[in-house]
Amino acid sequence: MTKKKNLILALGAAGILLAAGGGLFWAGMQHGMHAAMPAMSGSAAPASGDKVDPATGRSVLYWHDPMVPGQKFDKPGKSPFMDMQLVPVYAGDDGDDGKVAISPRVQQNLGIRTAEVKDGSLATALDSVGSVAWNERDLYLVQARANGYVEHLYVRAPLDPVRKGQALADIYVPDWVAAQEDYLAARRMSADLADAARQRMRLAGMTEEQIRQIEKSGRVHPRLTITSPVSGVVAELSVREGMTIMSGAPLYRINGLSTVWVNAEIPEAAAAQVRPGSAVEARAAAWPGMTFQGKVGAILPEIDPNTRTLKARIELANPQGRLVPGMFATVSLTPAAHKAVLLVPSEAVIQTGTRSVVFVVSEDGKFAPVEVETASEANGQTEIRSGLASGQKVVASGQFLVDSEASLKGTIARMGDAGAADSAKQAAAPTHHGRGRVEKIDPHGITLSHEAIPTLQWGPMTMPFKLPAGGLPRTIAVGDQVTFEIRQTTQGDYQIVSITPAVKQTGSGGGK
Repeated sequence: MTKKKNLILALGAAGILLAAGGGLFWAGMQHGMHAAMPAMSGSAAPASGDKVDPATGRSVLYWHDPMVPGQKFDKPGKSPFMDMQLVPVYAGDDGDDGKVAISPRVQQNLGIRTAEVKDGSLATALDSVGSVAWNERDLYLVQARANGYVEHLYVRAPLDPVRKGQALADIYVPDWVAAQEDYLAARRMSADLADAARQRMRLAGMTEEQIRQIEKSGRVHPRLTITSPVSGVVAELSVREGMTIMSGAPLYRINGLSTVWVNAEIPEAAAAQVRPGSAVEARAAAWPGMTFQGKVGAILPEIDPNTRTLKARIELANPQGRLVPGMFATVSLTPAAHKAVLLVPSEAVIQTGTRSVVFVVSEDGKFAPVEVETASEANGQTEIRSGLASGQKVVASGQFLVDSEASLKGTIARMGDAGAADSAKQAAAPTHHGRGRVEKIDPHGITLSHEAIPTLQWGPMTMPFKLPAGGLPRTIAVGDQVTFEIRQTTQGDYQIVSITPAVKQTGSGGGK
């Protein structure tokens, strides 16, 4: 017995020593951890009043159920939608700023390339085809200056070439004979009468040169020789020998060939690149190796509905009359100089049908979608009117992978925004009070047998309600009498705003 007592006493003493040593060890560990823990600073240290995750010490933006990401909660707890705990969303996590992060290894494996937004110009040659036509501004009309008869034609057929000053026709003018005879008789009688007779010849349609011939020769010239006012081609002939003509009747229409027009077909999409005054070079199959210089004279304000093209009227120099109406010509237009614009590779722009998006690389290496306004495109470059700045980097290859990730995060963000809007709208709806008994509780709602609710003009009934945003209080169970407050949601059903156990009424006499 004595040995047993001694053994028990020894074991008890050892236990006390171990307990004391353990306590000292625990206290030392706690002191060491506090001493070794560095002070949090910068973005890692949560500000005073911020929500902090006790497990990690990081600042928490909100808690949510990953299966229902649109609903946000201000504190941790169990999800009212699923049998799981709410998950914290930390400040600085991918997606809280609308950006997408992809590891450098994945970027390299998928061939993601970036390009810099640069200042430049899209001025480039535009090739088109057209047909040669008369220059309507180089058109001359030869008319009869007096009544008479056509005695002789020197140029007898349309499209005959003529030179400036070349005789075209001889016309006998009876009215000129009388006017000239009166002038010659008056000149012999008196200077004053000669001036009046000279004026009569002018009124008869004679030119000053013809009048000087009468004065110089002193005899009557009854015939008028009509000459060409310009070198060119007879485009139209309206007179024949022996015809009687009236004053003002058209005799010849002559087109000059020193310049010609080319009516070039310009695609509708390239209309903004061509302006009056733009330099043009033209080539014709009839004259291989020759280049004709010119410029755009006008852009005709009409679009062909069949080809969706408009016409550019190009004026070309035509040395030696080589180009004639009807020829086909290939023209190369150099658009007028443009000011510097922002350019990105065309492959960097994602066209969604209603908008244009590019992915910009931020300084921290993340990708953010940016909506841009595009303009013209040429040589693999697209003009950016708004949305970007010179020097920024955009994704030029592999952006569809980034787009798929951004679309997912954007969808979640839009769901959150929609949920916030619905919550604000729902919060503005009136609330209604009622009493009833809990019949059923499930993860999606609660069924109550309630009394009449006068504010809704409802009679007593049994119906389900949506659970409150924070879930049911733990004190609520099936069979309890409760008082509750409900509000109509944006979907048209009703949700519990608050619910509490009903206070049992005690009789005035006490007891049963």
